[in-house]
Amino acid sequence: MGNKKGTRRRFGAVRQYRSGRWTASYLDKGGQEHRALETFETKSAAEVWLSQIEADLTRGDWRDPNAGAVNFEGYALGWVDERGLSATTEELYRRLLRLHILPTFGGLDLDEITAPRVRTWRAERRKATGETTVAKSYRLLKAIMETAADDELIRRNPCRIRGAGKESSAERQIATVDQVDALADALGPRWRLMVFLGAYGPMRPEELAELRRNDVDLDAMTVRVRMAAPELTTGRRAEGPTKSDAGKRVVVLPAFLSVDLQRHLAWYAEKGPDGLLFVGERGKPFRRSTFGRKWRKARGTVGLPAGFRFYDLRHTGHTLATRSGATLKDTMVRAGQSSERAALIYQHSDLDRQQEVASGLDQLVRAARQKGRDRPSGADLVRDA
Repeated sequence: MGNKKGTRRRFGAVRQYRSGRWTASYLDKGGQEHRALETFETKSAAEVWLSQIEADLTRGDWRDPNAGAVNFEGYALGWVDERGLSATTEELYRRLLRLHILPTFGGLDLDEITAPRVRTWRAERRKATGETTVAKSYRLLKAIMETAADDELIRRNPCRIRGAGKESSAERQIATVDQVDALADALGPRWRLMVFLGAYGPMRPEELAELRRNDVDLDAMTVRVRMAAPELTTGRRAEGPTKSDAGKRVVVLPAFLSVDLQRHLAWYAEKGPDGLLFVGERGKPFRRSTFGRKWRKARGTVGLPAGFRFYDLRHTGHTLATRSGATLKDTMVRAGQSSERAALIYQHSDLDRQQEVASGLDQLVRAARQKGRDRPSGADLVRDA
């Protein structure tokens, strides 16, 4: 189908096909020719299209129409590679891509991912999986597409659903002092200290996994958190820095843990100054899967709900520390939490203040335990009657 006639203009050119329809073409600032992907019914329609292209070039809003012809899967995987993520975050992102994003968008080009397609995908995912997973997946997709927009591969991010990336999780559960003690007893002497450090540290599981003998100061009753070793789904320990800079901290322990700390160092910690504080029965770093089975059994023995996780001991510790008189800034420092808004607060909660928090926590737990011992048993009530 050849051209019937053409018209030269100041910007671009329009031509009429033998069929009667019109086409338009233009040169970008680099001299590369571009032709409209559609034909026009009239010459004026073709000229209006060229005028819009010229205006975009003048304003600097023009985008190469072929720029978005980049496969999403390749771009997304490259995006993850370039981020320099922690091992656990990278594992999470790749799992979300594999299970929830790529099955829908993997075969599309970036410019084929439209707002309606994103809305349809999210609605389908909400029916298939939990709200938390959908929110995480949406946030990841939005972040990838935002980078594509910054790279000028797409004109606008198609992820524009208000509130779609927010998670609304249930209120975290807390345990009582008696329940924490019962969990420690049920797990046995090897894991007793881990429960107490998880609650009264309060330390993250991955921080506990990388604690060493030389991180413990028995005289000062402190534990230094320097590193973390989260376990990936492959079973590999990903030793590295803590979750944030605030995670590197010295935790002052309440005095009632003195005996447990001494016994654990004497009986169970790996030998040598750099030995791991917590190892399994065979002397190897403890495995999440093995400890998980012990945890679920102990949790059932104590009567805690099935949804109570080891990580919820941290929330328990937060709550008890607050009740003992700790301020929000104190508990954030103690737990190694970080945020931009809190950055200026941390420096005001020094070691002396942390000593006060630990002392208050010590008194609270001792009082709760004493109250439990003083409470009359059922046999005593029958005898008194």
